Amino acid sequence: MPQESMTAILRRSAAVGPFFAVRTDAGAPREQGFLPLREVYGEGSAPALRIRVETVAARLGVAQPRIAASLVYQGLAGRLWSIVLAPAVLAGRIPDLGGGALWWHPDRSTPDELWLPSPSTTAATSGEELASGLRAAVLHGHLMPLHRAVGTVSPISSRLLWGNAASALVGTLRVLNGWCRKAGRAEAAERAVGLVAAVLDDPLLRDAGTLDPAGPGFSRRSCCLYYRVPGGGLCGDCVLRRTGP
Repeated sequence: MPQESMTAILRRSAAVGPFFAVRTDAGAPREQGFLPLREVYGEGSAPALRIRVETVAARLGVAQPRIAASLVYQGLAGRLWSIVLAPAVLAGRIPDLGGGALWWHPDRSTPDELWLPSPSTTAATSGEELASGLRAAVLHGHLMPLHRAVGTVSPISSRLLWGNAASALVGTLRVLNGWCRKAGRAEAAERAVGLVAAVLDDPLLRDAGTLDPAGPGFSRRSCCLYYRVPGGGLCGDCVLRRTGP
């Protein structure tokens, strides 16, 4: 029996919700204003990220660039975790996001801002190898260089950004876990919790907060600054819920 293509897996994963969807058709992304996401991290590429931060700051009505920078980072982290975690849980496969495979449009919103033309896949795997693949594909492959790039746009706490990465991962888990349970896929729901727990044990994320597998829930040790957005409030996992602003 032929192995399911990564394109088919990603299409199945998109049923979980819009954050889990990514464009997969072949085409010419640059002609439509997309950039390889790796270019956003490279030398001299800060303008695209800076424009994104300025756009988000204007939309939210915030004067401090670091607030918008935090939310841009968290939003991208959530998207990256989503398009990798769902295929890992539902099919035991991870899309290849290396090199210039993944494209990003700084002026579009979910799910139209990510494009993975003709996606390929890593080898099918399970257990710790699958968790290692998740860490390699998202945390080390994208969130580390994005972390550095955001710091060139606006001074911002490293601890805050890693807290955002962990929070985004658990937010992805909650949505996927709930979807799996509603679909009668309790085993997949438990697999998702186990994979996320393993990823959170990475040294970059280990001190970001505490996972409650039963929820699943999360208590982070930092704040994403969303409460400083006009009309915003405290996120459910925010440290300020326990310590006060």
